Amino acid sequence: MTPSRPGMLVELPEETVDKLVGSIRRYFTEQRDEDLGELQAKLLLDFVMEEIGPSIYNAAITDAQTYLRDRVADLDGACFVPEFGYWKPGKSRK
Repeated sequence: MTPSRPGMLVELPEETVDKLVGSIRRYFTEQRDEDLGELQAKLLLDFVMEEIGPSIYNAAITDAQTYLRDRVADLDGACFVPEFGYWKPGKSRK
């Protein structure tokens, strides 16, 4: 895992960091015709994680809260089972 630093909300596994660094380097090579070194790509990733990451993280948390709130609000409709259903109204056993 990447070392935790103040301001960083998410720690990524080292394998993920390596893949992201590779992806950044490939993007610069293929889209911008620039060779980006591993250190440069890692510094760019660190910047993005610190500067942009919290906005993405907060949006994801808001989406998760909305999803869960909607599911909880519909709990009665999804899980309600009427009680005392044996004796149907209007029917008597005589």
